[in-house]
Formats: sequence, C-alpha cells, structure tokens
Amino acid sequence: MPRPPKHSELIERIYDAGLHPELWSEVVVSLNAFIGSQACGLISKDPVSKSGATHYYCGVDPHYIQLYAETYARYDPLARLPRYGEVRNIPDLVNFDEYRRGRFYQEWLRPQGCVDVANVVLERSKSPCPMLLTVIPGKEMLDAEKRARMQLLVPHASRALLINQAVERKQQRAIALAEVVDRLNAGVILLDAACLIVHSNPAAETILAADDFLRSVSGRLVARSSEANLALRDIFRDAGEVSVAAAAGRKIPLMSHDGSYHVAHVIALPSLLRDGAAERTSAVGALFIWKAELDARSCAGLIDRAFELTSSELRVLQSIVEVGGVPETAAALGIAETTVKTHLHRVFAKTGVSRQADLVKLVAGFSNPLVH
Repeated sequence: MPRPPKHSELIERIYDAGLHPELWSEVVVSLNAFIGSQACGLISKDPVSKSGATHYYCGVDPHYIQLYAETYARYDPLARLPRYGEVRNIPDLVNFDEYRRGRFYQEWLRPQGCVDVANVVLERSKSPCPMLLTVIPGKEMLDAEKRARMQLLVPHASRALLINQAVERKQQRAIALAEVVDRLNAGVILLDAACLIVHSNPAAETILAADDFLRSVSGRLVARSSEANLALRDIFRDAGEVSVAAAAGRKIPLMSHDGSYHVAHVIALPSLLRDGAAERTSAVGALFIWKAELDARSCAGLIDRAFELTSSELRVLQSIVEVGGVPETAAALGIAETTVKTHLHRVFAKTGVSRQADLVKLVAGFSNPLVH
C-alpha cells in the first residue's frame, strides 16, 4: 500500500492539476491517501434537482458511481449543501437514525460496507452546480482527524479549480480565434523570432504551395524578393517580441511572377496565442497577406446600403472604379456618356464627394482585404 503523501507534496500535486486538469485522477488518489478514507472524489452537485456528476474518483466501484447518478443522488442527505469550506458529514445535516432507514444508506452506502459520507464545497461563486470534495470514511464515521485533513485541503483545491476555469476560458478564446483566422480570405502566418512558421491558415497554405513570392524552406518563411526577405529578417530577428512590437503595422510589398502585387502586414503577438493556447507556442508575430487590388464588387452591398444607390448608380460607380472615366464606363456598360454623367452626378450628391478620384478612395475605404 503506497504511503500517504506529505502535506507539501500533496499541495504541489494539487496545483499541478490546476494547470493540467488531466492530473486530477491521480491527485484524487493522493487526497484519499492523505485523508485516510476508503473513497474520495470530486463531484458537482445541483442542490435544486439534487442531481450529481462524478468527475474524478477512487475507491468506489464504477457500478455504484452509475447507480448514484441514475438513482441515488436524489436520496443523498448531503444534497443540502453547506457553505463554502465547511466540512459536513451526514449527522451534521440530518437525523442519523432516520438516515439509516432511508434508501441512500440501505441500498447504496451499506452494500459498500460504509456508514458515513462527508462533503465540502470548493467553490465560492454562486455556481448552480458547485464542485465538492466528497469522502467516504469507511466502516467508521468521519472522525476529527479526517475532518481536519479535509479542511486543510479546501483552500488549495479551491484555488486549483479556479486556475482550471481560467485556463479553460483562455483555451476556448484561443480556439475561437484560430477558427476565425482559418476562415479569413487573407493569408495569415504566425512566425517565431527566427521566421520559422508556427501556424498558417488555409489561405496562407495556398500561397506557400504556389512557391511564388513566399515559400517555406525547411519550415522557415522566405520571400522571393531579397528586400522583402531582409525586411522579414529585420522584424523577426532574435530580439523577438521587442522587434516585432516596434515594427507592428509595417507593410511589406511582395510581387509575384506575373507582376501582381501583394501586401504583408505585420501584427505583433506578444501573448495572443501563447498564454491562452492548450500548448505554449513560440509565435511572436503574424503576417496578414492579401492581394493589392481594389475590388468594388466585393463591397458593393455595403456601399449600396450606406448611400442608398440605385442599381444603375451602383453599376456606374463600380465601372468608374474598375475601368476608368466617363467614356470608358459608357463603352463598358453600353450606354450613352450623358447617361453615365447623369448617374455619376447623382452618385456625387449621395456620397458627398465631387471627383472621380475621391470615389476610388471612398470604395477603397469600404474594401476589406481580409474577408470576402
């Protein structure tokens, strides 16, 4: 039989489980040994419905865990939860003789060779299903020593559970962020201080697979242009976060083989995907990469709603932005120049601008390089 852990060893294990919840199963075994009980578990309990869920346990046959969840949780006298941090066993809360005549004792606890159960609430918050440390002392009632040992564990187990919740929230935020990044039309590449690729979204993987203006060489991001490559190395040099944070917002021009331009925008990531991730990452910055083009059609709906343009006015606006002036627009749309001018003047009046160049700037302001 393994020796009971020392108090200091047990506290260390509890806080390890706070950072790594998968360790709670082992910690519960140590809690049971430290308290000197027959069985021990972490359960959540709804005091209204009296339903309970056993999250981690030792010393109880799984058959009885299932019976408790399905039938006997509602007969449990300890469903009347005490205040946070108060260790209570059955005689503290109900008449012991009546309890021994009830179904919980006769059908669930007694067949296991036990007579008493003790609970202590580990959450201060008003959770609808607070977490409890539950102990089955064994063939005897909970004695003063076991009660004191349970009481000793409360603040540490309570803090560890709070750490669990904080880590879980950060992990959920990181997962949600990753899902959003993966849906972007723009390429997103997370890099460490040596320009090694930590993560790339599907759009970025398509860019890298083309092996054109950006490529991956042994996992390191390399630009075809020597100037762009130097700029990347300068930003993501060994200084890491300091360098990236100082260069945040910098744009790096990139040209493909066919002469089209792309833009890489540098974003500093001091802790965004590092502290909240399930596994700590080395990413210090990100590149958002998109094609440098003005797409009036992708933002047509926004412009239409913002300025209440008619369909004809919207077509003229798009053509002015994409093909040029009045003569070119008239030819492209197959209408008279006077008709183009009429629609154009109405567009000017509705948008508050007076020059074609200003219309191009207006549409650029509505363009989103990240999503369609």
